[in-house]
Amino acid sequence: MTNFHELGLAKQLVANLSTLGYDTPTPIQAEAIPHLLQGRDLIGLAQTGTGKTAAFGLPLIEMLSKDPKRPDNRTTRTLILAPTRELVNQIAVNLKAYVRGMPLKVNSVVGGASINKQQQMLEKGTDILVATPGRLLDLIARKAIGLTTVRYLVLDEADQMLDLGFIHDLRKISKMVPKKRQTLLFSATMPKAIAELAGDYLTDPIQVSVTPPGKAADKVEQYVHFVGGKNDKTELLKKTLTANAGGRAIVFMRTKHTAEKLMKHLDQVGYSVASIHGNKSQGQRERALKGFRDGEIQTLIATDVAARGIDIPDVTHVFNYDLPEVPDAYIHRIGRTARAGRDGIAIAFCTSEETGLLRDIEKLMGIEIATASGERPEGLNRPARGNNNSRGGNRGRGNGQPAGGEGRPQQRKRPARKPFFQSEGGEGRGDGQERGAQPQANRPARKDHRKGNASAAHGAHESGNQRSRNGHGRPAQKASGNPGPVRFGGGNEGRSRRPA
Repeated sequence: MTNFHELGLAKQLVANLSTLGYDTPTPIQAEAIPHLLQGRDLIGLAQTGTGKTAAFGLPLIEMLSKDPKRPDNRTTRTLILAPTRELVNQIAVNLKAYVRGMPLKVNSVVGGASINKQQQMLEKGTDILVATPGRLLDLIARKAIGLTTVRYLVLDEADQMLDLGFIHDLRKISKMVPKKRQTLLFSATMPKAIAELAGDYLTDPIQVSVTPPGKAADKVEQYVHFVGGKNDKTELLKKTLTANAGGRAIVFMRTKHTAEKLMKHLDQVGYSVASIHGNKSQGQRERALKGFRDGEIQTLIATDVAARGIDIPDVTHVFNYDLPEVPDAYIHRIGRTARAGRDGIAIAFCTSEETGLLRDIEKLMGIEIATASGERPEGLNRPARGNNNSRGGNRGRGNGQPAGGEGRPQQRKRPARKPFFQSEGGEGRGDGQERGAQPQANRPARKDHRKGNASAAHGAHESGNQRSRNGHGRPAQKASGNPGPVRFGGGNEGRSRRPA
């Protein structure tokens, strides 16, 4: 298959795609679309940025357009569920572009926006409804929408929906849609919970996988700075942002509180910056993303609410200021760069308390991330080569620093740790508050390499009282001062060096 017409799509739809610059299907589109046009249930395994929206959206539009029957009031023919407001809005924007000139109505509903306006919008019926689970249930409770006429059901980023605690909402929704339907499940990973979910939702599904689990996006060069503490992270971040003044960067933090604090500090010392996290209103989040997308803002400080589904092709750098608790989240974060065939750089900062998190990330990807500055701890031996061929996997970048890890004594293997989910909620229920995965009750304190980690009570609500990761009475190591990979020329170095 070399074009969309050969995949079985109508001329009008192909013409719309051509106008948008879509000429050649991506691998996930080429494999999924023919099966979906045949009416098969499908499990699609692929990372964000691989064209999943078109992979499920185009065949749905094709099948809906062949049935001219209009939807009844307060009903929808197609339901697409996604975990975050940003992803819902992005899917809806893409679908509206695909159906331009066609008699199909696309609507979206998310928390943090006026539920009364959404209720009015759904009054005359919808062909395709894109929704977050919490707000959809709110509207169902108001009798603003019913699901008895749903013919097509899509669960996008299903693994993140489970991480964010939406499993109970999904079960409620599954009881409201007809059993006779076509169901599509898309996910970046396939843990046991997703397999169980697929068994409950799908009938004899075909599985399409175009990205091996644990594989980073192509063309992403990855580097890690080993630092003494938060102040070192902030100084290295500012130096790199200044050296890459023409680039566009996303900086990932673990909590809402630290994201906002870093944003205010960078803003005060002259950087073009905005933040996006669960404490921001829907309007604030949309304005921040629009400014970043339009180039008015060069640096976006974000929690994991922005790690998936945000398609901004010109992101040149992704910074993991805080390493994520769940290794898969690292892959989703760095997938925000090197999109649409472009190159990108992912830079991580790692304190001594975060070496276990880095070990888990490298083990998942089967690579050793190249050392940009600092000294790789003895415990971080080179992992077994796996399924990742990411650029920069064990290479330096002309900074004289070895990748590290070779020729060192073999460390005794430690038992695998159970993942500690500390995700931020992705969806409000009308009051602007984010819901998230709740920590297990009475979880015993763990005495491992992450002694400085916040307690489980911090959980998905991202308390601002998180302890410093360098709070063990040890003196902070001095940062090397090497900002790492540089691409876009110099900038003003004479900025304040106050810590965040």
